[in-house]
Amino acid sequence: MTDISFSERNSAQRVAERLDKHTAGPLQAFMVPFIEHLHKLVRETRPSQADWRRAMEFLTDVGHASDGRRQEWVLLSDLLGVTALVEEINTNRPKGATPNTVRGPFYRADAPRLALDANISLDGVGPTLAVSGHVQDLDGKPIAGATVETWQANSEGFYENQQPDQQPEFNLRGIFTTDDQGCFRYKTVRPGGYAVPGDGPVGQMLGGLGFAMRRPAHLHFLIKADGFETISTHVYDGSDPHLGQDALFGVKDELIGEFKPTGKGDASTLDFTFAMARAKKGRGTT
Repeated sequence: MTDISFSERNSAQRVAERLDKHTAGPLQAFMVPFIEHLHKLVRETRPSQADWRRAMEFLTDVGHASDGRRQEWVLLSDLLGVTALVEEINTNRPKGATPNTVRGPFYRADAPRLALDANISLDGVGPTLAVSGHVQDLDGKPIAGATVETWQANSEGFYENQQPDQQPEFNLRGIFTTDDQGCFRYKTVRPGGYAVPGDGPVGQMLGGLGFAMRRPAHLHFLIKADGFETISTHVYDGSDPHLGQDALFGVKDELIGEFKPTGKGDASTLDFTFAMARAKKGRGTT
């Protein structure tokens, strides 16, 4: 007689057996180990029924806090480091190439195209920052005609689409094209660091565990060029005291920039080089 009993010893196996073997694919390949690891976690931590109900209530609260304007599930993935891990797995690049980081929730695909040396600070609020960038391949050769999108928070740590009634439309955003030397330049204001949302179930739960909820000051860049893998990355302010506690685990040594004072008031400059890897077959270039 076939053993059909469900026990602590065979629980994951019994659930996996219910999956249709004829529907093999990416979802099936994910779900089987997911079930195994989930059951292993429960066996190791041995929650009470009340503990498990509280866990289900937390997940329910995360769902209720998610809507068209706010994605609490994405925040949970971000703060647990899963988003950064998925990025690492899928964008493993040769030594010397600029690493990817998560794009984040404040990107807009409709930012204006601007001429080199334009000022993306439309309200002029904050300490001035002059940015110069260089886009090159892994041999150090400049990449002309690369598209460089940039966006950032203002000096108080808020993005334009967080404050539509306080900041001008497209403030601190712009799209540039590198010149014949692979260079781009623009003017802006020095960004401020900020706290990730802590008013929802994810922030309340992790904040209660002493989790660092800050993001160090940074600029975002999305760089595209024909024949190269797209770079989606940050450049961090090397003087920010929260560099080692980035809530989204995006800080890497290669992405720390030096914001140099000009000696003229509180103005500063940033000069940074981005190295692009040649696209491999099957890897996206857009």
